[in-house]
Amino acid sequence: MDIPRIFTITESAHRIHNPFTPEKLATLGAALRLEPGTRVLDLGSGSGEMLCTWARDFGITGVGIDLSLLFNAQAKQRALELGVADGVRFIHGDAVGYVADEKVDVGACLGATWIGGGVAGTIGLLAKSLLPGGIILIGEPYWRRLPPTEEVARECEAGSISDFLLLPELLTSFGALGFDVVEMVLADQDSWDRYEAAQWLTMRRWLEANPDDEYSKEVREKLTREPARYAAYTREYLGWGAFALMAR
Repeated sequence: MDIPRIFTITESAHRIHNPFTPEKLATLGAALRLEPGTRVLDLGSGSGEMLCTWARDFGITGVGIDLSLLFNAQAKQRALELGVADGVRFIHGDAVGYVADEKVDVGACLGATWIGGGVAGTIGLLAKSLLPGGIILIGEPYWRRLPPTEEVARECEAGSISDFLLLPELLTSFGALGFDVVEMVLADQDSWDRYEAAQWLTMRRWLEANPDDEYSKEVREKLTREPARYAAYTREYLGWGAFALMAR
C-alpha cells in the first residue's frame, strides 16, 4: 500500500507536499489561535511538517495518516528531530473513511480531498472526528482566473475547468455546506515556486543517481517539460489555500 512512485521521487526532498512554505504553515497555526493541548487530526499528513512544527511551536498533540511509506517514515523522523515524538503520532495507511478514536479540536486535510471523494465528502468525514465547536481545515486549489479553454485547464493538471472554482465561489460553497469560513491562508506564486521548482533539482539529482532505473525515462520527460508548463499554466491560473471552517 503506497502512493505512485513518481511522487515519492519528485517530492522526496519536500517537507511540505503542497504550495506552502514553513512561514505560511506557521502563519496558519497562529491564525487558528492554537493552544497547548489542542488535538489535531491530519488526513494525508505527508512528511508530517504541519503536526511536528505545530507541536513544537504551539504545544498541540495529533495524529497523521498517510498512504506513502516514505513520507510516513520521514514524518516519524521529523518528530524525533524536533523532540515532539511523544505528542504526535503517524500512521501508515489509507485515510479513506478514517475516524479518530478520540475526537479532536481540529480536523485537517490539506491537498488530499480525494480522501473523501471531494471537498464536501472530506468535510463530512472530518466532521465525524470533530468535537463540538471544533475547526475543519481544508486545503484546496481554486482558479486565480478561469482558464480560457479546457486544454489550458488540463495543462494546469486539472481534469477540466469544472474541477475547481474561483475563490469567491469556493468560499460560498463552504457556506452552502453549512459552515462559516473563519480563517484562510493562501499560497502565492513564490510559495508555488518552492513547491514546484524544488522538484526539478530533486528529479535531476535522482536521474544522476539512477540512470538505469525503469522510471528514468518518465522522470527525464517530466523534468524536460515541467518548468515551461508550470510557468505558463499552473503559476498563472491556479491558486491554493487552507480554509478554516466551523459548523453553523
